Amino acid sequence: MTKKVILLKFPDSIRLSLLTAMTLDEIKTGQECRIIRVNIGGATGQRLMDMGFVPGTKVKVVRNAPLVDPVDFSIRGYHVSLRHSEAKGIEVEPL
Repeated sequence: MTKKVILLKFPDSIRLSLLTAMTLDEIKTGQECRIIRVNIGGATGQRLMDMGFVPGTKVKVVRNAPLVDPVDFSIRGYHVSLRHSEAKGIEVEPL
């Protein structure tokens, strides 16, 4: 029995994104990142995009609450607090 190996070639920009992609809930306090993709559907996803969570936007983690939720973010000059479950649906790349 032989095994087949499939090699996929990605452009450098996609390869780099795949290697460095994280979710917003993984970013530590004081760090900045850039949004790659919002993977939340429905009304919650639309509301987040209406508040400025769109691909290409810079986000900074201002503080984490002592009992896990919420997390305070600085985005486009204002502060937004999200639950970790919501932040987990936003893919980012660290800056």
